[in-house]
Amino acid sequence: MQLTSALIFANPADDEEDNLATLGSNSTKGELFIMSRYPDENEIDLLLDEEGDTLRDIKVTLGATRLLIETAPGATDLFGGDDVLEISLENALGDLDEVEQALKVILKDIGTFVSER
Repeated sequence: MQLTSALIFANPADDEEDNLATLGSNSTKGELFIMSRYPDENEIDLLLDEEGDTLRDIKVTLGATRLLIETAPGATDLFGGDDVLEISLENALGDLDEVEQALKVILKDIGTFVSER
C-alpha cells in the first residue's frame, strides 16, 4: 500500500500521555496513519484511518523521501492486504530528526529500525 504524506509528525515521549511515543502522517488524500507505543508495552499500536491493529516484529526504514513499514506476511489486514506500507515523504512537512527519535523509541526491543538518511 502506498500513501503520499502532506505532513509527518512525531513525539518520542509525550509527558502528558505517560511517555507515549507517537509517529503520525496525514496523507494528501486525508488518510491518517499513526504508530504508537507506551514504554511498558511490548506491542506497537497501528492506526490507519478508522482501522487499528497491534503488532510486534515490525521493520521500519526511514529515508529522506520515504517511510517504509514492513510486517510479517499475513500479520495484519490494515494495509489493504499488503504486508508493506510505503509513505512518500518527498513534499511532506515535518522534522525527520524527531521522526527518527520517535521510531527508535517505538521499535526498541520489539522491532527493527533502519535509517537510510
